[in-house]
Amino acid sequence: MSDLMSLTELEALILALGALGLGMIMLIRGGNWTIDAAVYIARKFGVSPLVVGFTVVAFGTSLPELIVSINANLSGLPGIAIGNVLGSNVANILLVLGATALVAPIVANIVELRRDLIVMILATLFLAGAMLHGMITPMIGFGMIAFLAMLTLWQYKQALKGDMEVEEVENPEFKNFGSSLFFLITGLCCIALGAEFLVRGAKVSAEIIGVPDAVIGLSVIAIGTSLPELSTCIIAAMRKQTGIILGNIIGSNVFNILMIIGVAAMVKSINMQDTAASLVELDIWVTLGVSVLFTLILFVYGKIGKKLGVAFLAGYFAYMIAIFMLNMA
Repeated sequence: MSDLMSLTELEALILALGALGLGMIMLIRGGNWTIDAAVYIARKFGVSPLVVGFTVVAFGTSLPELIVSINANLSGLPGIAIGNVLGSNVANILLVLGATALVAPIVANIVELRRDLIVMILATLFLAGAMLHGMITPMIGFGMIAFLAMLTLWQYKQALKGDMEVEEVENPEFKNFGSSLFFLITGLCCIALGAEFLVRGAKVSAEIIGVPDAVIGLSVIAIGTSLPELSTCIIAAMRKQTGIILGNIIGSNVFNILMIIGVAAMVKSINMQDTAASLVELDIWVTLGVSVLFTLILFVYGKIGKKLGVAFLAGYFAYMIAIFMLNMA
């Protein structure tokens, strides 16, 4: 009977992991289609490339994580919503930058990045305070969104003045307006379905393995949602275009906290009592510590070379092992 039960659980785990994998593929593919189609449509209506970069692309790149977190929170799995953001931020620094630094050294323009680094740390501190409070309410979520809106407006004005480097947005190729609209709708549907597969697969996997759902959010989902950043950064490093990598990663981390947690909390309050205790006791502090250490390294050394890249990767894998061991004990 126990053998039959374990076989049934194994089959369920395989199906759950399959749902996770399919969900990630749909999120990534759907995200790309949505961004490309939205950029094409925006330009068709005469929206400037600068506005497109600061709105359509910035929002679109985080749309998969946003839908996953909203879906998870509404499904009574706030641990996945919080874990996804914390895990993605740690993965962006240690995994993405660590792997990228092995391809080419990442040089920092600390004058341009100073303010963004401070904002990233302040946003992480604010999230830590909200988590310690025990409840991330719609009002707190609204405050996060309002601050992000002001920050984006300020960055847009700086870019207009030429005081800020902005990544050039490529012009997507579609046959006509109708095809772009088709891919926009298809992309959004893929994101919605992918998020559903991902959350359901994560929930079942967590139950079978015997770990809190937050651990799946911190690890598997976080890595999956960080894959686009990883591929983009590695390609940029191979092309020796490392100048904008750090800005993108820092911006992504700020956006993850303020936009994703902000919107998820506005839709439904995030009750930390319904999540794994380790999120408050360990994971938020790891996220803050990694962010502070990353900032200090850039201020002191001004770049991330191969040795630091190896150290970042080692630190990331050690953290992954630790969260599973601590939560399975």
